[in-house]
Amino acid sequence: MNGSTQSRRRKGSGALSLFLKNPKALVGLIIFAIFLIMAVFAPLIAPYNPQSTNFTPMQGPSATNWFGTTSLGQDVFSQFVWGARTSMVVGIGAGVGGTLIAILVGVTAGYRRGVTDSILNAISNIFLVLPGLALLIIIESYVKNTTPYLNGLIIALTGWAWGARVFRSMAMTIASRDFIAAAQLSGASTLRIMFAEIVPNMTSVIVANLMYASLGAILAESGLAYLGFENIASSSWGVMLYWASTQGAMMGGAWWWFVPPGLAIALVGTSFALMNFAMDEVTNPRLRSAKRKKAVKKMLAELNEQRRKEHGDRPEQPGVAN
Repeated sequence: MNGSTQSRRRKGSGALSLFLKNPKALVGLIIFAIFLIMAVFAPLIAPYNPQSTNFTPMQGPSATNWFGTTSLGQDVFSQFVWGARTSMVVGIGAGVGGTLIAILVGVTAGYRRGVTDSILNAISNIFLVLPGLALLIIIESYVKNTTPYLNGLIIALTGWAWGARVFRSMAMTIASRDFIAAAQLSGASTLRIMFAEIVPNMTSVIVANLMYASLGAILAESGLAYLGFENIASSSWGVMLYWASTQGAMMGGAWWWFVPPGLAIALVGTSFALMNFAMDEVTNPRLRSAKRKKAVKKMLAELNEQRRKEHGDRPEQPGVAN
């Protein structure tokens, strides 16, 4: 067991090193880190109270108000910074919660199989066929005056089914391998086999699902807030879009009000997508080998070009007479 643990640690450190060397991963991490720092240090970064109405309404960007002001005289930049904290916490929290539920359901169903698999698979199928946004709207209509964090909890409890299906398939594949049979023969408990042997071998899939679930949670929370299914006194990017829409910012040309939150949601989504692509390249041997072959071809082409220059040869140009 100690040898396998050390082997997994070496593989994990090697995968992390490859991930950090990937240009897509670096760009995604930088974008994500900017918004994460903004969320953590929102009280220090925001120059004003986001609900304060002490400024001239509907003013464009200026030295005093970097992102302009709202129709009530609120500072858009302060709302944007505090909205980053709410949206990031809700998105990452809901993503983590949904992924944990998916791991518990999927791995249990894939390893235990039999009646347990049938019951858990039936529950997953029910959540899969239900339209996500419609389900959230129905729940929100019964829960009055919800907060962004309550919305995040609802999103986590309703958005785990796709991940559970993937984890179930992975768990079935891993459970048939020799090291799982060895762990069973050694007397390891079911929980130990599932969470100490199977789950560590699903790390890349779990990370990809976490990114996807977090992005989906940010989009879902913003969509619910934009539709008015959230406490409009709260601070989030979705609430900013709601107020910009209801106060006619788009019709009035107040682009500084709705562009920052919309662009922020798009950039966070881009960061998750870039990191997910990089994770695929790190964990997929086929993608790594294809990338390596491309690098080798490029190196050989450069060597051939250098050799021709050293020997005074010119590459043939079709259609040009010598």
